[in-house]
Amino acid sequence: MGHFFIVIKQAIIRTWQFLTYDIWRITENEFNSFGAFLIVSLKALLMSINRFINDRLSSKASALTYSTLLAIVPTLALLFSIAKGFNSRTIIESQLLSSFPGQQEILLKALTFVDNYLSQAQGGLFVGLGIVLLLWTVLSLIGNIESAFNEIWYVKKGRSIYRQITDYFSLILLIPLFMVFSSGLTLFITTFASNSNYAHLLSPLASAIFAVLPFFVTCTAFTFIYVYIPNTHVKLKYAIIPGLISGIAFQIFQYFYISGQIWVSKYNAIYGSFAALPLLLLWLQISWIICLYGAALTNAAQNARNYSFEKETKTISRRYKDFVTLVVVSMIVRQFIKQDRPYSSDDISFEGEIPTSLTKQILYELGEIGIIIEVYNEQTRMHVYQPAFDVHLMTVGDLFDRIGREGSENFNIDKNKRFSAAWHTMKEARAYMSEKMQNVRIMDLPIPPKPEQPKTTVKHSLFKWVQINK
Repeated sequence: MGHFFIVIKQAIIRTWQFLTYDIWRITENEFNSFGAFLIVSLKALLMSINRFINDRLSSKASALTYSTLLAIVPTLALLFSIAKGFNSRTIIESQLLSSFPGQQEILLKALTFVDNYLSQAQGGLFVGLGIVLLLWTVLSLIGNIESAFNEIWYVKKGRSIYRQITDYFSLILLIPLFMVFSSGLTLFITTFASNSNYAHLLSPLASAIFAVLPFFVTCTAFTFIYVYIPNTHVKLKYAIIPGLISGIAFQIFQYFYISGQIWVSKYNAIYGSFAALPLLLLWLQISWIICLYGAALTNAAQNARNYSFEKETKTISRRYKDFVTLVVVSMIVRQFIKQDRPYSSDDISFEGEIPTSLTKQILYELGEIGIIIEVYNEQTRMHVYQPAFDVHLMTVGDLFDRIGREGSENFNIDKNKRFSAAWHTMKEARAYMSEKMQNVRIMDLPIPPKPEQPKTTVKHSLFKWVQINK
């Protein structure tokens, strides 16, 4: 019995060691196809959980809950204004009530406010400033959502003003069209199943479709959000499974939320109609938590292969970061000289086997010091990187001189008198290094092609332990 507990203890220690350290030091090349898939999937799951906890996505969900609460009435007002142009006000209203059955009381009150809002517009009182306020509230909500998604994707810059207007209004216009299409599809299935000669066979099929349809619509909506909202290129294949997980989780939460409302009669007796507000806040909070976790899972799925040595990235040494910086710049310069397709951050991470977060951090810093520029490709929705000036003038000395000068030096430390010796020694050392490297052009640094990595049978601590204890 004692030996059994020792084996269990060792298994737990080895598993923890593998999940927290070893897994980040191995790549899928060390396993066959199925093993590589399992390793990448496990990395993605662990990464998404770590991101959710360490980046405090629950706090971001709280901020979005507040923004959503402020924007409910203006958003519905804009939505129904668009729907009025399509003569689909009734369809949109019924779709909203059926899509959010747990919030029908709140929605009915909000629709009353919307009617008042729009009647003021028709009466002439709702002019200039009111229109600006409505649009600003709606755009601010979508902007806050994009900012949260961009942080998850390590994207430092959001959409430009022009792209905010075009992309956001395209999204707002698509929502009522999607709801009308969904309603029309439901009506078509119902009519066809009831009027067909095979109604007795099609009715059970129609019932099954209606049961699955809410899950399908919700999963599709989450997948679309994960691909469309971040200001970076998100591959659809990596958003499908997170979209499915988030959509199913949201529908399950809806079920328990609606069922749980039966048990809050005492709560309603105490707070009366005011009880709907805290329940709405709870619903919004959990809904945004589900949504943001799905975004983190999408990011992890797309970048899992580039997150090896992620733990070491956070404690990287100064000289090794300088080395990686030089590698990144030389790759961008080499691609420019070859007149080949510019690299994106994902390309650099994959080609150089550099952790994604480190790559994006270095690219942002290089853009700030004017070594590279970020170019947005409208067709591929990808940010690519090119040299910011003549590559023939781009030297190693200039690169590290700019890196050394970047940032603030406006402190009260007395560098002119008390610590002048240390200050001048440091400047002379950097100047000496810069002078030595001033004639070394980055374009002259050779970059051999990436060698083929054969499959190996390397075993790490957990696998070794399993082999020994078979």
